[in-house]
Amino acid sequence: MITYWIQENGLFTKIKKDKISEVTGRLWIDARNVTQQEIAVLQQEYNIDMEILLDVIDPDELSRIEKCDGYNLAIMRLPVFTPNTEPGYTTAPVGSLIFPDKIITVCWTDCEVLRDLSANRIKDLSLTDFPAFIIRIMARADIMFLRYLKEINRRITSIQTELQESIENSELIQLLNLEKSLTYFTTSLKANQLLLEKIRRTKILKLDDDDQEWLDDVEVDNRQAMEMADTYSTITAGTMDAFASVISNNMNMVMKKLTDISIVLAMMSFIASFWGMNIQLPWSREATWTGVICVTGLCALTTTTYLTLTFFLNKKRRHTEKMRKKKK
Repeated sequence: MITYWIQENGLFTKIKKDKISEVTGRLWIDARNVTQQEIAVLQQEYNIDMEILLDVIDPDELSRIEKCDGYNLAIMRLPVFTPNTEPGYTTAPVGSLIFPDKIITVCWTDCEVLRDLSANRIKDLSLTDFPAFIIRIMARADIMFLRYLKEINRRITSIQTELQESIENSELIQLLNLEKSLTYFTTSLKANQLLLEKIRRTKILKLDDDDQEWLDDVEVDNRQAMEMADTYSTITAGTMDAFASVISNNMNMVMKKLTDISIVLAMMSFIASFWGMNIQLPWSREATWTGVICVTGLCALTTTTYLTLTFFLNKKRRHTEKMRKKKK
């Protein structure tokens, strides 16, 4: 969907397309959830290179800035939260095409930053200064990154509490999806950091002193978001490894119990196999008690050996745990 905005008394106001010719000030063209037909309209009406438009709507496109024929292009990655999907937290590229009298933002989806922009929730935003317009958008993106990172951290803590009570596959899958979201955030924040450095270095956007100060603040916020994303990603990876060890330990305990049961059943199988050979059964007329005595002795020896080993192993384990508690 393509909407057209002008700024009156510091507030964005939507106008119809047929009223654009009456506008004397600068224009913001907002293209979100664009279709192929709308991409073709932008390409024809504003003489935009189709390859650039295809790059902008590519979900995997990284941040960059470059000078084109008649306009400048700045692609930044913004955070996106989509409820009822996994992973719920992702990022999307937003292309800003800066003309002398208008700015066009193109995104293949919708996000909170663009909604805040059109709802006049970003202060000190003016269409008279396009470089400041871009920097304000990136500043708002950093705020949303930090907000989403805090929400992800709360969800991770909640899932950890649930896993301590009972390990279920659904909680592990949720934790894996959150780790994937953190990876998306880290990659996008690093790409945005390179974009900020390139804006300062290349001078494609002409920045005044106020814009330079804003740019410094945005770089600080972006680095903070990167550090938070790296920290949460490390914590999540450690949590996944810890619960993987717990699952492996639980499986070992189950296998130990099954081994104990198989040993007991093996004794019965041994007795049944012994009398299945050409040996006369006890209490028969021709039977002797030699076989019974041998089988009974072997079973008693096996049982005694098993119980003795179990006793000493348990005693050693209790002693080791006691020594570990004393060291703590």
